[in-house]
Amino acid sequence: MPSSPAISVVVPLYNEEDNIANLQHELAAALAGLDYELVLVDDGSSDSTVSRVEQGERVRLLCFEKNAGQSAAMHAGIHAAKGDVIVTIDGDLQNDPKDILALVNKLNEGFDMVCGYRAKRKDTTFKRIQSRIANNVRRAFIGDGVRDTGCTLKAFRKECSEALLPFNGMHRFMPALIANMGFKVTEVPVNHRARTAGVSKYGFGNRALKATMDMFGVRWLNSRRVSYRVK
Repeated sequence: MPSSPAISVVVPLYNEEDNIANLQHELAAALAGLDYELVLVDDGSSDSTVSRVEQGERVRLLCFEKNAGQSAAMHAGIHAAKGDVIVTIDGDLQNDPKDILALVNKLNEGFDMVCGYRAKRKDTTFKRIQSRIANNVRRAFIGDGVRDTGCTLKAFRKECSEALLPFNGMHRFMPALIANMGFKVTEVPVNHRARTAGVSKYGFGNRALKATMDMFGVRWLNSRRVSYRVK
């Protein structure tokens, strides 16, 4: 594997033993011919996720001692990534690896971060309504201009990682944090697939309520962030 690949794909994993093999195969097909690495971050899985990872020259595996949450896994993977472009994608196969190239190509139009939004979500009606309300409130309160921050599939330039601080809930506010540092953020529609194995790690209590609390903290942080340029 090259010491500095063009693209790093960061995948947070937590109890995805029945998905990881298929995910790696789909990623390999979608990224064929490209200079890339996979940064897999196991968030203290209690199943066989780690043992089912297919090791290879393009694969790096980080394992937490215990479960620390998706934000911690994302932060660790992003800051371990060596690529000039970083892509984040879920480990549950609901994001489609075939969409990665569209996001990366969009960066070449002058953007620093491209967020996927799930145009046709394959979730329950309750979850879609819950997510729609949360996204509308967040967008109005923080003004990040992104309609679906819950979609993990994103691509951004490595320098954007400077904006990301390690706190629980960070993964929901990455576009807001990055845009507030002056980076150009946009979004494109992506495919969304129903979960076929494993279980969702989120419910109403750990999604909507905690995200609302985090929202106030992110708004305060963005209002206090220092901006400067060295001449």
